[in-house]
Amino acid sequence: MSGITSLTGATAGVVGDRMHGLATELFPICRSITGDGVRETLREISKRIPLELHEVPSGTQVLDWTVPDEWNIRDAYIAAPDGRRVVDFQASNLHVVGYSEPVRELMTLDELRPHLQADAANPEWIPYRTSYYARSWGFCLAQTQLEELGDGLYDVVIDSSLAAGSLTYGECYLPGEREDEVLLTTHVCHPSLANDNLSGIALLTELAAILAATRRRLSYRLLFIPGTIGSITWLAQNEQQLSRVLGGLVVACVGDPGPLTYKRSRRGDAVVDRAGAHVASRQGGRVLDFVPWGWDERQFNSPGFDLGVGCLTRSPESDFAEYHSSADDLDLIRPEFLEDSLQATLAILDIVEQDRAFLNLSPKGEPQLGKRGLYRGLGGESAATDQLAQLWVLNQSDGGSTLLDIAERSGLSFDLLWLAAERLREGGLLAEIEKGTP
Repeated sequence: MSGITSLTGATAGVVGDRMHGLATELFPICRSITGDGVRETLREISKRIPLELHEVPSGTQVLDWTVPDEWNIRDAYIAAPDGRRVVDFQASNLHVVGYSEPVRELMTLDELRPHLQADAANPEWIPYRTSYYARSWGFCLAQTQLEELGDGLYDVVIDSSLAAGSLTYGECYLPGEREDEVLLTTHVCHPSLANDNLSGIALLTELAAILAATRRRLSYRLLFIPGTIGSITWLAQNEQQLSRVLGGLVVACVGDPGPLTYKRSRRGDAVVDRAGAHVASRQGGRVLDFVPWGWDERQFNSPGFDLGVGCLTRSPESDFAEYHSSADDLDLIRPEFLEDSLQATLAILDIVEQDRAFLNLSPKGEPQLGKRGLYRGLGGESAATDQLAQLWVLNQSDGGSTLLDIAERSGLSFDLLWLAAERLREGGLLAEIEKGTP
């Protein structure tokens, strides 16, 4: 296909390693919904793709929400009576509840316990917890660490700040031949979590680089945003241009070994839904119906916008035990799974780019293909399948069906039908038209 560039054998492996390398580089940074960790992350991404950073001041009204104060953290620890740091932010940035207020106190263990979060079901893991919109503070630690704490006075320090600042997000806009655009987003608000954060960032960064180097019929807008408040902020500030959005994808949790999973938009039949279902089904993956739970697809599919934005994952949050814990580390995501997810994303976008309707210019009876040299193979599964693809395209090209319509009805792959249509067009038997043209 001549649309969005697919990965070739020459790049196989290299691209996956590059994505995993970016995830490794960004892993130590402490990110949240605001703050310098987000800025540092976006600056690193901007070294690879054309990324514009936006700052939205704290207190800005965005739909039914308000941009919160900015949170930054420098250090945090719990020191035992003998002075040892038994919980240390420098060892893992998951040790502090996100958005914790500053604290500096001497406390007994009984006083400290209400502020400690652990997961008894996974005693070796540090859980990830946040308190974005309610002033609070706390520490997260492994259950085994918690059980080792004895009596005495503990030195409790959270060196953080909550003050007026701004929310930061990154936007990469790639104009095409048409203003109609595809929206692609991922969240950038989690600290050291590899699958539920960095896999999406790595994939979207690589995807932007590929799109930027490709001739595009459609325009593409890629957003690197903090979850929920970031998408709500972008929607509030861009409502006047949303009519250009044909649909889109939220990308998250795309680096683990789970099967490719496409979650439909609220509409269920948007062009991205149909393309996502086609690709996921043919790759042995799963297709899920929309539910108002998950990532930022909830905001883009709220009834006042209904943008036809689906979600591409491997394992949704409820499907992998490591979710929101220190076990979601760099060993959980693998270059081969990142690359497979990127390839699937490219295949979905290729369908959105290339789907179009044709008109059979010789519609009375089957045209004689042999005299036009159209019986030779197209490089598909077999010569018979190639010929069947041509016959399906000819039969359905009456102005009422696109190639994706034909793929869904025939069970053949979109790629094969596109090749058949190109051959038939070159042979003078097809003309491209707008769908619905008599």
